[in-house]
Amino acid sequence: MRRNFLKVTIISLLGFFFTPLKVVYSQSKKIFNKNLTKEQKEILFNEATEMPFTSDLLYENRLGFYHCANCGNKLFSSSAKFDSGTGWPSFSESLPGAFKTKVDYTFGMKRTEYHCAKCGAHHGHVFNDGPSKTGKRFCNNGLCLIFIPSK
Repeated sequence: MRRNFLKVTIISLLGFFFTPLKVVYSQSKKIFNKNLTKEQKEILFNEATEMPFTSDLLYENRLGFYHCANCGNKLFSSSAKFDSGTGWPSFSESLPGAFKTKVDYTFGMKRTEYHCAKCGAHHGHVFNDGPSKTGKRFCNNGLCLIFIPSK
């Protein structure tokens, strides 16, 4: 028990001290969409998170594709979307090559964070508790997505 407490404490402290490096990293990402809101920029480039149950895309049920709000890269098909009950749009799988991942130790937890493969913008975290055969749950910030319905 004590060992786990020390491990979480040390990882959290390291995250605190390396936060300035996140700012430098975020400035290396390229902004393609000059019309992004302040909140979108905060999520996409500083790895923030939007408030749960606030995204209009949470209730989007039409057929189509979800694209990166920054660069327009096609990320998810609507057929992979499901209601996870978490308050963020969730998907069971991404389109091939849509994302790059990295390990995130924020808050002392080990999570897999994913970023757009084209522009490097942060979108969310992927978990291994999804309901489909993939077993994945891509938990995405709705402000990071643009939905384009099929004709």
